[in-house]
Formats: sequence, C-alpha cells, structure tokens
Amino acid sequence: MIAESHKFGLQVDTHRFRRGQPGYPERVARLLGFDAPDVIECLGSSGIPERVPLGLICSVSCPGSVIVQTYDAVRALRDAGVVVAGGFHSPMEMECLDFLLRGPQAVLLFAATGVKHVVLRADARRALVEGRLCVLSRFDDVVERATAEQGSLRNDLVAAVSEGLFVPYAAPGGKAEATALRALTRGQTVLTLADEANSPLVRAGATEVSAAELSLPRTYESVTRNAWSDRAIDSPRPSVVTR
Repeated sequence: MIAESHKFGLQVDTHRFRRGQPGYPERVARLLGFDAPDVIECLGSSGIPERVPLGLICSVSCPGSVIVQTYDAVRALRDAGVVVAGGFHSPMEMECLDFLLRGPQAVLLFAATGVKHVVLRADARRALVEGRLCVLSRFDDVVERATAEQGSLRNDLVAAVSEGLFVPYAAPGGKAEATALRALTRGQTVLTLADEANSPLVRAGATEVSAAELSLPRTYESVTRNAWSDRAIDSPRPSVVTR
C-alpha cells in the first residue's frame, strides 16, 4: 500500500508484518519472547531482508580512539555491501548512517516512534525513494515522541533482527551496554572494537574485532543458531504503546 507522510513529503510504500505471518522475522519472535512486537511496520521497502548481518548500537559519547576505528569499520562495511540495521539516534550512530548511505547496500533504520513521525535528512529521503533505506518500527503511529524506554525496546529489536550486534563503544552502566548484555544473555554474538575502553564489554562476553575483520562474513555469521529457539526470554509486555 502507498502512504504519504507529511514528515517525508514523499509517497512511499508501507507494509505491516504480523507476528506468525510471512515476512515477520522468526528470530525476533524466538529471541524476544513476549517482548517481541505483534506488528512491525515497514516504510519504503518491500520487506525485511531474510538476512540482516549486523545491527549497530553505540553510546552517545565515545573515546577518540574508538571514533577513528568506527569510521574505518563503517567504511569497510559500506564498501563490502553489508546490510546494517540500527536506530541511528546517537551522534556516533548518525555519523555511521551518513557513511552507509553513500553505498549501494540496504540500510534498516528502526525508529523509537511510529514510522510516520521519523524526520529524515535529504540523503536519507533520497535513499528511501531509491529503495536503499527502510524505516521500521514496532510502535503505533500514535507514538509521536521517543522516550528512553522506547529507545531500549527499539535497540532490543535491532539486536534481535541481526545476526551479529556491533557495539563500537558502550559506556559502563549506559543504555548501549544494557542492550549488549541482554543480547549476550540471549546467546547472540556481540562484536566490539579492540580498544582498552571496551574492556568491560569484552569481559562480559563480547568479541573484539578490528575494522577490517568486521566486514568479513565469518565474523558476524558465528551466531549461536540454537540460541534462537532455546534462549527466548519470557518477560511481561512493555507498558508503552506497541503493536
């Protein structure tokens, strides 16, 4: 179906994927359990790719040494044509989105609001029209503003839909670290850059990689497959408006 959003000023395709029906990522239901959304809305694409190699989550503030490595890593991912998912909300994540949109590969942007309330810059709008960018959300269109809780739910969805989770940096005690730790608990592969600042995350179970290694398929294809069926966590549904 075609939808027009005043935020985009564009006519774009919109699709809704219901849990248990074709197009809904099975790994999301298995990994998130009761926290998996009933509906994922997709704007600007024919559907969610069968394989999403990497999800990207990063803290708001990053050490300088991590920033330089992250730029190199994202350039390598772009040049290798790796599909990347993310919320692209923190400053470092937005920088990564800028790099990724310069390549031909698909990029999945998961929103912490309803998809119609996402504001895109010109390059992202162009990628949306060209079919290189897909905007997705677990939230109903009545959700116009993002909250910290919605951001955490969004990040968990990014992690669950992806074969591996790339966390350039997670500040101790922060939201990115919490997302990474939950992914590790579910048996997912979490990758981080080889830097002293990431020692706490490595001690928790994340795998150190270089920028060059990150773009190699064997790096992010090492997800523990049986974790998808054995590690789903049954927890109460969130109180925010989801579908």
